[in-house]
Amino acid sequence: MADWLALAGRRALVVGAGGLGGASALSLAAQGVSVVLVDVDEGNLESVATAAKENGAALGTIVADLRSAASCRAVVAETVRLAGPPEIFVHAIGRNVRRPVLDLGDGDWEELVQLNLSTAYWLGQAVGRLMVQARYGRMVFVSSVSGLLAHPDHAPYAATKGGLNQLCRVMAREWAPHGVTVNAVAPGYIETDLTKDHLDKEGNRATLTSLVPSQRLGVPEEVADAVTFLASDRAGFITGHVLYVDGGRVLV
Repeated sequence: MADWLALAGRRALVVGAGGLGGASALSLAAQGVSVVLVDVDEGNLESVATAAKENGAALGTIVADLRSAASCRAVVAETVRLAGPPEIFVHAIGRNVRRPVLDLGDGDWEELVQLNLSTAYWLGQAVGRLMVQARYGRMVFVSSVSGLLAHPDHAPYAATKGGLNQLCRVMAREWAPHGVTVNAVAPGYIETDLTKDHLDKEGNRATLTSLVPSQRLGVPEEVADAVTFLASDRAGFITGHVLYVDGGRVLV
């Protein structure tokens, strides 16, 4: 059934137009969701908007640097002005610095905590306030298997993803009585533009593939499918959950 997810007509705010955020925005738009997509990179936004148009959908875009509480709140307010209060919120912002703990500078830690975790708190709080008032909402945060596994050279990234998982759980606990669900998807090794350079180095692709029981890497659309399901009413009794989209990586 084409309308099995019953998402047509919903309003969504998706932050992060890169591989996983862009794929999630396209997946939601294909289901008839009115999507506002936010990114600091105008080129990323244009690319996703063009892909949506080619597939017979449309989405609005906002160019914004979200690395402050004020800018996060301003984007939420602008989204409300453009499209109305979001009923779906997807947070897909994040990056990694692959260096050992002893080689990291203070700026590395501060930048990743701000980008990966603080933006989730600031945006989640602002959107959550609207959803609680409306007594309906679906929030999905993009986490990572690194929030569970102790990968070397991932300290700030892993810490922010572990923190994100707990932030989701507390939001879920507080907002469940108000009809708001809060979940995370935790991808494993996914082929994206952000991971391509790392995967292409020194046999990294083969090494990482060997760690996945499914014996392959994932693609952004597989993560987007999980996001879209959790954003739907079919997932209305699922909250505070971290869904691993990893081909079994966390099993080994």
